[in-house]
Amino acid sequence: MTSEVIKVNELKNTDPVFGQFSYDGHEQIVFCNDKDTGLKAIIGIHNTVLGPALGGTRMWQYNNEWEALNDVLRLSRGMTFKSAITGLNLGGGKAVIIGDAKTQKTPELMKRFGEFVHSLGGKYITAEDVGMETSDMDLVRDVTPYVTGISESRGGSGNPSPITAYGVFMGMKAAAKYKFGSDVLEEKNVLVQGIGHVGESLVEHLINEGAKVIISDINEERLQTVSKKYGASIYRGNDVYSEKVDIYAPCALGATINDETINKIQAKVIAGAANNQLAEEIKHGKILRDKGIVYAPDFLINAGGIINVYAELEGYGKTEIMRKTENIYNTTLKILNSADENNITTQQAALKVAQERIEIRKKENLNS
Repeated sequence: MTSEVIKVNELKNTDPVFGQFSYDGHEQIVFCNDKDTGLKAIIGIHNTVLGPALGGTRMWQYNNEWEALNDVLRLSRGMTFKSAITGLNLGGGKAVIIGDAKTQKTPELMKRFGEFVHSLGGKYITAEDVGMETSDMDLVRDVTPYVTGISESRGGSGNPSPITAYGVFMGMKAAAKYKFGSDVLEEKNVLVQGIGHVGESLVEHLINEGAKVIISDINEERLQTVSKKYGASIYRGNDVYSEKVDIYAPCALGATINDETINKIQAKVIAGAANNQLAEEIKHGKILRDKGIVYAPDFLINAGGIINVYAELEGYGKTEIMRKTENIYNTTLKILNSADENNITTQQAALKVAQERIEIRKKENLNS
């Protein structure tokens, strides 16, 4: 992923924590601070009804600590629904480390963070996210078993980004099938916003299928590298959201679909890897529906990564990882059709399926 931050619903120091939308019943929020290493981190555990909370750690130079808190709350909430709708026995959690991953991340800081994770006794299991690499997860593994996405040489599943991208590709094909009547993406104009690890892998899949790919990123060096490697066009316009394309794939940070952008969007389908793409789920989901834009819920189609790291906990191999990831296609089609049949947004349809699974398990737990 790349680094496009859209400030949305940013907390102020007078705002309530328990009452805000992104809090949404979080079970636990852990603030981690270590003066010696400079570690400042927040772990959000949203829901553990289905199992331990699993979600990646993001390292980012937030503008302030309230912004970091809001981000971890939104992300951990999304992980709950991602695991639920994918059929995994996992809850939702996420962590953020406040700082510049390029200049402030050290082995000592990562190990100290791992010690905080370990102190939770397995209630939260961490993994790789923005600003992190597989080697960082290996450092965390030195001090705690509660980490996934470690190197294959250490028995892990490695970098989850390629599988995440493949799942997004499957979800995009399903959305294309729903909108255009065919899931063949050849000659379709696809704008990929953000060409980090996941975005680049998605570009590769699209180019291999014959799509006309346009790439956008704040990192000019990445743009040049990916463009030359795959033959993708670089977006040089003034407003990426107004670009007339068939598919818009947001693969940077979240909330790019907001009050400022939503009425500019010309794409017919939105399907990308970024988490929390809708700044306001209900409001913006409805506007997209009214505009006839097909939105593939992000927590549904970007679940390939968690499917990949879940293999470390369940012991299944690459064949099962790919089978589960390919099934994102079928689930996406079901969600899109369900939204149409029930006259609700695709986000609401996906949340309904996820929440129903959680409620069923909750009742089973109470009766056991």
